[in-house]
Amino acid sequence: MRVLIQMRPERDAVAAVIDPRVTVTADEVAGRVPGVDLDPTFAPVAAPRPRPVGESRDPLSLEQPLTFSMRAEDAGVLVRGTIQDYDTASRLGMLAVARPDIIGVYADPVITTTPTCEGDSPVGNWKDVENHLAELGAEGLEGENVPVAVLDGGINAQHLKEELGRPVPIDAARSWNPASVVGQPGHFDVGHGTMCAFDALIAAPKATLLDLPVMRSLHPGATLISGLLSDSVAASSHLWGLLEAMDPDRRALVVNYSFASFSPELDFPPGHPGNYSDNPAHPFNLMVTALDSAGADVLFAAGNCGRDCPQPQCRFPDRPIVGANSHPRALCVGGVDTRRDRVGYSSQGPGRLSHRKPDICAYTHFDGSHAFGPQKPDSGTSAACPVAAGVVAAIRSQWPVGSLSPSQMRTLLRRTADDRGAAGFDYNHGYGIVSAPGIVDALRRRRKNGFR
Repeated sequence: MRVLIQMRPERDAVAAVIDPRVTVTADEVAGRVPGVDLDPTFAPVAAPRPRPVGESRDPLSLEQPLTFSMRAEDAGVLVRGTIQDYDTASRLGMLAVARPDIIGVYADPVITTTPTCEGDSPVGNWKDVENHLAELGAEGLEGENVPVAVLDGGINAQHLKEELGRPVPIDAARSWNPASVVGQPGHFDVGHGTMCAFDALIAAPKATLLDLPVMRSLHPGATLISGLLSDSVAASSHLWGLLEAMDPDRRALVVNYSFASFSPELDFPPGHPGNYSDNPAHPFNLMVTALDSAGADVLFAAGNCGRDCPQPQCRFPDRPIVGANSHPRALCVGGVDTRRDRVGYSSQGPGRLSHRKPDICAYTHFDGSHAFGPQKPDSGTSAACPVAAGVVAAIRSQWPVGSLSPSQMRTLLRRTADDRGAAGFDYNHGYGIVSAPGIVDALRRRRKNGFR
C-alpha cells in the first residue's frame, strides 16, 4: 500500500526541505523507516502547520479560521513510501514504537480523471457556453493577469492556439512537474489537461495558465492518465509558496483539480487516522485549506459517479464525492449541458468532508477543445470544473483577494446561481447553475456600496 509519512525531524532538516535552494532526499530526512520502502523519486515536501484562530477550537475542523506556519520549528515533512499490504497493521504499530518523530501515516490513493457515459454526442458547442457567460466579458471581466493552475495531465499550447486562433500564455517559470514526469510546460500530449485549459479560457480568455502535470506520474499517455495524491500534495505546496510571495491584497490564483479518487480499496477505512476520503487531517485536505487561507480559489470536479450513469471505476457504494472534492473551503462543481439540464453522470451529494456538495453546476458535454478528436465532447465534471474556474478567474481580474476573499467568492457564486431542481440547495445541482448575469449584478451592487 502506498502511503504518505508525515514526520517532524530535527529543525535543520526541516529548514533544508523548506529552502528551495537546497536539494534534500527522502533518505536524508527519514533515514531507515522499519517496514517501509521509501520512494527516492519523491522529494520531501514541507507541510505547513495549521493553527486555529482563537481559543477552544477543534484543531481538525476545516470549517473554522486557520492560520498556517511554515517556520522550521512548526512545519512537518512528508515523504512517500510503500508498506506491504499483507502486513500493514503490524508495520504501523512498529513505526509508532520505533520512530516517535513520525506523526502520521496516510493513504496515498491513485487519482484519475472522471470519464463519462460512452457514446453520448455533444450538446451544443463552446460558443454556446461563451454566450451563457457573455455578461462577464461585457463587464471587462476576462481574467487578465490572473494565473489559473491546471493540475492535470499536462497542456499542449500549440493545440490550444490552433483551436482558439491565438497564442495562449503559459507561465513556465511558475509551473511545476513531479520528479518522475519529463516534459516542458505547454508541450505535453493533447488530452485531458489540454481540455481543462481550453475550458477555463472560455470565460477567462486573457488568463495565464500554470501547467502542473500531476496526472502523468503513473500513466503518462494522452488518453490514459493517472497519478498519486502525493504528487498533488507537492504541487499544491508549490502553489502555496507562489501565493506567499504575492502582495496579500493583490493575490489572485485559481486552482483547478479535475480529478478524483474512486476506490475505497486504495484508502484506509473511515475512522482510521490514515484515511483520506473522510479525514480532514489528511495532508492533502490540510494543504487545500492552506491554499484557501493564503488566498487561492480552489475548485474540484464533483466526479462522474451520478446514479443515472455511474462508471465501473466508481467503487464507493454511496457518497462518492470524497476527500478534498468535498472540501468545505473549495468549490465542488457538478455538470449541466448547454440546455441547462443536469448530466446523468454528475455525482450527487452529500459529500464526505462537507455535506452540502456539490456547490454549483457549470457547463459540460459540449463540442469544445477537440482534445479527444473532432466528434468527442468536452465532457464530465472534468470540463464543468474548469468552466467554473474560468468564471472565477474572470472575476479576479478586477476583484483580487483584498477586495473579495475566497470565502466571499464562494458565497457570491452560490448566492447568484440559477436555482434548479428542488428550491434552494439540493444534492443534484448544489445551489444551481453558475450565472454570469447574477454575478455581474451582485458585483455592481458591491461596488456601489463602496467595495473595490
